[in-house]
Amino acid sequence: MRGVILAGGKGTRLFPLTKITNKHLLPVYDAPMIYYPIQTLVNAGIRDILIVAGGNYAGDFLQLLGNGRQFGLTSLNYTYQEGDGGIADALALAEHFADGDKICVILGDNIIELGIDAAVSEFHKQESGARILLKEVHDPERFGVAEVRGGHVVNIQEKPKLPRSNYAVTGIYMYDASVFAKIRTLDPSSRGELEITDVNNAYIQEGSLRFSYLDGWWTDAGTFDSLLRASSLVSQSKHKDA
Repeated sequence: MRGVILAGGKGTRLFPLTKITNKHLLPVYDAPMIYYPIQTLVNAGIRDILIVAGGNYAGDFLQLLGNGRQFGLTSLNYTYQEGDGGIADALALAEHFADGDKICVILGDNIIELGIDAAVSEFHKQESGARILLKEVHDPERFGVAEVRGGHVVNIQEKPKLPRSNYAVTGIYMYDASVFAKIRTLDPSSRGELEITDVNNAYIQEGSLRFSYLDGWWTDAGTFDSLLRASSLVSQSKHKDA
């Protein structure tokens, strides 16, 4: 399985910090933000990774990460997303890299406490389809929300005003090679973007989406408050393990 980290976007919610660098290169406690999703994939046994960057500072990733040898990677690849086409638009750029293999996708500002090893192992056993990771949250209206019935996700709503559950879809997704054909069928949303929720719902419609629950804490780091929270959580975890 190959890994894809989506680290595009302009990070406007973190301006002026992002006036001089990419959001995913900002510090989270004692490491650049991008280190955390890389380590999540490495810990799950994934050694071939593509970073989809964007904005004016995409070249800084290469300067920081080089060929990924410091993480024990077999290969670290880069590609560039032009504009603000959304998460699914960024993922579409990984088709050549995936080369028909299964992929594990993680948003570059998603930071988790524990690993995804068990979910990756379960996805390896799936002949086809997709697997997403869910986390119970107190503010589901901020996220894509999964409606679970009979052990299956039957629907995902993007940032609903009246959520049907408290289970947020985390920014970690696993897909078979058909994901790219599905992306090509999408129409832009009202935001003018290709939505990853529409990709996941396409898998639901064909009955091939599975899910796992994410253990431990999970946060993004795309706002000042969540960036501070991420640093605090990482600090607490490292001191607890010391």
